[in-house]
Amino acid sequence: MKPIINPLIHGYLDYFTVVVFLLAPSLFGLDGAAGILAYALAIIHLIMTLVTDFPLSIAKLVPFRIHGWVERIVGPVLLLTPFLFRFEGAARFFYFLIGATIIVVGLLTDYEATS
Repeated sequence: MKPIINPLIHGYLDYFTVVVFLLAPSLFGLDGAAGILAYALAIIHLIMTLVTDFPLSIAKLVPFRIHGWVERIVGPVLLLTPFLFRFEGAARFFYFLIGATIIVVGLLTDYEATS
């Protein structure tokens, strides 16, 4: 599959992902561990986005290629999260959806492109 998402678009998608993680507890009714995890992932994703060497970041500390490898790990881990934490219902759906989305965006992103 040929990458079609450039670093700039990926940056916008990353900030959108942060917003999704922040809104998920309210939108999906995530409470307990599922909600806390969503907020924690919003913070972690925001920090990673802010320090990646690509457009829209503020400190270019992490090479975009490494950012891609992190996402290649995070996507599948999020797919496993409902099993690891025994999430049911909306929490299971949300973590499957966000994990699959991160995997697809990762497959479509050109992590070798320059900013």
